[in-house]
Amino acid sequence: MRIRLLGGLEVTSPEHRPVRFSTRKTSLLFVALVLAGRRGHRREQLSEAFWPGRSNGQARNSLRQALVDIRRSFPNSEDATVYVDGDQEAVALIIGPDDVDISIFDRKLEEGRIADLACAADLYRGDVLADEAIPDGLEEWFGPYQSKYQRKARQLVERLSLALSEPGCAEETACEGLAERLLASDPTAEAAHRALMRIHGLRGHENAALRQFESCRALLKKHLDAEPEAQTTSLAASLQSREGTASKSHVVSQPQVLAVAAKHHDRPSVAVLPFQNLSGDTEQEYFADGIVEDIIIALAHFRHLYVIARNSSFTYKGQAVDIKQVGRELDVRYVVEGSVRRMGDRLRIAGQLIDTSTGAHLWADRFDGTLADLFDLQDQVASSIVGAITPKVEEAEIERAKRKPTESLDAYDYYLRGLSAFDRTITNRSAIDDALQLFMEAIDRDPEFATAHARAARCYATRKSNGWMVDRAEEIAEATRLARRAVELGWDDAVALSYGGYVLGYVGGDLDSSAACIDRALALNPNLAAALGVNSWVKACLGEPDKAIEHAALAMRLSPLDPRLFAWQFNTGLAHFCAGRYDDAVAWARKSLRHQPNYTSAMRVAAAGHALAGRLAEAQEMIVRVCEFDPALRLSNLADILPPFRRPDDRGRYIEALQKAGLPE
Repeated sequence: MRIRLLGGLEVTSPEHRPVRFSTRKTSLLFVALVLAGRRGHRREQLSEAFWPGRSNGQARNSLRQALVDIRRSFPNSEDATVYVDGDQEAVALIIGPDDVDISIFDRKLEEGRIADLACAADLYRGDVLADEAIPDGLEEWFGPYQSKYQRKARQLVERLSLALSEPGCAEETACEGLAERLLASDPTAEAAHRALMRIHGLRGHENAALRQFESCRALLKKHLDAEPEAQTTSLAASLQSREGTASKSHVVSQPQVLAVAAKHHDRPSVAVLPFQNLSGDTEQEYFADGIVEDIIIALAHFRHLYVIARNSSFTYKGQAVDIKQVGRELDVRYVVEGSVRRMGDRLRIAGQLIDTSTGAHLWADRFDGTLADLFDLQDQVASSIVGAITPKVEEAEIERAKRKPTESLDAYDYYLRGLSAFDRTITNRSAIDDALQLFMEAIDRDPEFATAHARAARCYATRKSNGWMVDRAEEIAEATRLARRAVELGWDDAVALSYGGYVLGYVGGDLDSSAACIDRALALNPNLAAALGVNSWVKACLGEPDKAIEHAALAMRLSPLDPRLFAWQFNTGLAHFCAGRYDDAVAWARKSLRHQPNYTSAMRVAAAGHALAGRLAEAQEMIVRVCEFDPALRLSNLADILPPFRRPDDRGRYIEALQKAGLPE
């Protein structure tokens, strides 16, 4: 190897002597030719870039002199493996496959055996042209290569650390050295921190691993004002669980680390593996990778999920994987995998969600589109997959929580059991009471659990809607307190903001605060179907029915099998009623009732729509059903359950319609 670019420029002549070019520009020209390989560069392009501001003749003459300097060190002889080649238009540096460190580095990465990865780690002494002063005009020539190999080195350290199986081996030493070099260059490189954590764990030094985590978190806070990625926190949690009771002193000395690990480790974790390109068309590779990146980014907005970073999941690209092994290596419960296939001018994308502990397929679907709408299709597939798998993960987590013995339940388990009770039916009073009790148990165990506060508040909203409140003033005050606390604790949690905001609007009557919370939820996570669903209700109440319908439709498209589907259908019916489209209001209320037959809110909209459409018999029939489920409901107390309509006309027509339908005075 005669040319080193990683960690700084080092060049050796065929006689094995160090090469020193006459000027810095000649050195950089040499590097540009090395990086270009056999494809080379046009002479005009080189002269303009390296000698700007000079006349064309002067610049080309400077280029010729620099090439003479390079040829002096690397003459073109019969046995030469490094030499300059070219004509009047272009010039290239011909290099053998073993003459440049980056060529060997790339080859070892591709070969992929653990010994190859260790060799690549040793080759990476630092960034491309580290410590070399690069003039401003040439940054665009070298910057992309520097970024490219930084990214490859971080992927390498993750990949190698995951492949280590025993302490004390040469591969472990290579991995540790690479991680330390990466951190010397960038103290916030989380992949390097994770590699050192794994190495410490492999050696049985869990305390040292957790100290590395604490260092990582402090450096991220200092330099980026950010928290560690979910994968880093999850790794710390798994190391902590291994440490057990053997290091109680560390529990005392590092309470912050352990609080994070203990509190969040049991949250569901997901890795999205690179999608397979089944087309044999390399042009579709970027499209498949783009879909995966979009899914990872979108899933990362769901704060209740741990989502493995792209750099880690892409270490499996091009490999035949065992899903259970991936689950162990990345410490995740769920994996998303898929494929892209091109058929003529059409594309088919398939995706599936798998439980890594059992190998069971929890969800699968496929999407078809044309090459003409390639990027729209990429967005659609990513949002559809995210919308489909998040409720499936939630369902799987609920079933997991149900199987745990009561004595081992934590706050999150109680929260999941509360979800199960709430989603079972919102028209069963005892089920809602059970859900409220379970959410309050979760809050007792974790007083800062924002979404538990929001869901508990949501139970009170259901009690209000169904006329189940006993001490109305006290329950409204408690619902509002819980909702405000949810928003306060979860200002960066889209789920807490969505349900907390909804309760502030419906129970608290504060539509402006409700809208502000839900707008922020959507800013945090545009793909959260729950946020879009409650926003459709807010928009209907604010007198913006078309926007309400649009948001409800998007929620239903993102999560077509969602347990809350009936509520979004009701919101659509309510919006149509506000817009004066009474037949559409009835149609959507009926859809809601098909999913939730005893949902009195949808019954009231159906009755009101029938009444103002002139179908009094159907309206009266529906009101009879309403009164069967809520015998105490009267026109005189109707205000207790009405949505807080901003437009007086919407409120007036709704009351008038229910009066026509026969609701008692």
